[in-house]
Amino acid sequence: MTTSLFPELSDISDRPEFPPTRYLGSKRRLASSIVHVAAGLGVRTVLDAFGGTGAVAHAFKCAGFAVTYNDILRFNHQIGLGLIENDDVLLCEDEVVALGVRRRGVDYGDLVERYFADIYFTDEENRWLDTAAGNIAGIADPYRRALCWFVVFQAAMAKRPYNLFHRRNLYMRHAEVSRSFGNKASWDRSFEDHVRALARQANAAVVRGASPCRATCRDAAAIEPDFDLVYIDPPYIGAGGVGVDYHGFYHFLEGLVDYDGWEERIDFASKHRRLRPETNPWHDPGRVLDCFRALFELHRRSALLVSYRSDGIPSPEELLRALRDFKPRANLAEAWDNQYALSTRRRTKEILLFGV
Repeated sequence: MTTSLFPELSDISDRPEFPPTRYLGSKRRLASSIVHVAAGLGVRTVLDAFGGTGAVAHAFKCAGFAVTYNDILRFNHQIGLGLIENDDVLLCEDEVVALGVRRRGVDYGDLVERYFADIYFTDEENRWLDTAAGNIAGIADPYRRALCWFVVFQAAMAKRPYNLFHRRNLYMRHAEVSRSFGNKASWDRSFEDHVRALARQANAAVVRGASPCRATCRDAAAIEPDFDLVYIDPPYIGAGGVGVDYHGFYHFLEGLVDYDGWEERIDFASKHRRLRPETNPWHDPGRVLDCFRALFELHRRSALLVSYRSDGIPSPEELLRALRDFKPRANLAEAWDNQYALSTRRRTKEILLFGV
């Protein structure tokens, strides 16, 4: 492990804990190690170009870096606002419990109840989600609103088999069968109980950064190059040539946060009411290396740190060669055994490449 050039950044073990998450591909367990490597590169400003859960950006923030969290998905952007850009706004228990309570004078929609019956949640739970969306829309403070979205997202994932929205499978929650996976108690726990517990976890993660941090919602390729370090953790394409489609796996959350525009974005030909698919070159085995190269070139004046998998396409060797075209010093920084939830590949490693 590289020794930190900044002793005050070298120990972040006592940082506020980032909330446990069921998000696919989360780097929560590796975040401290990634920050230690970055600290050894002598940088202060950091772009997390594919922010996802926010776990790595949060670790950078806690270590004193000025972090910009970015993610192209709107629901992820809410996570960045609530836990990265936000320094001091917290949730109180009464407002969290009231998320599912209808108030006079509020015009609540019924989009979830109407279009998603018998797909992901029960009728009662669908109504709760419609209610929560209406109540969150009325919250003026952007950080309080973002934290409310965060607890709703986490609760919705906790109540889903596989924690995803990739298929119509509500029946799995109700089937009286022997189970070898999942947590039926968590599936059947009410939204009210989930969000109450999750709000405490979210509050515990809110911390004032030593430097200002911010959250953006843009294509990573469109961000102006103005950072000491760019951390890159894009969707992976596995050995079988299939990319991790976060837009497809979490379309329900992406639609929920865009409640007023959701209906016109739904693909009604799909059984599980996904959003209409969007082309993403990061999912294309024939184009993904060019995507990496374009990002390396865009940020060629920054130190680059790339999270990757040992079985990815392109191969780690191809990616390292591409990185060396722009960085005279480029190498493997770390490799870890890290088994993702739902993954059946136990021989792959999580690797970290750096270029300076």
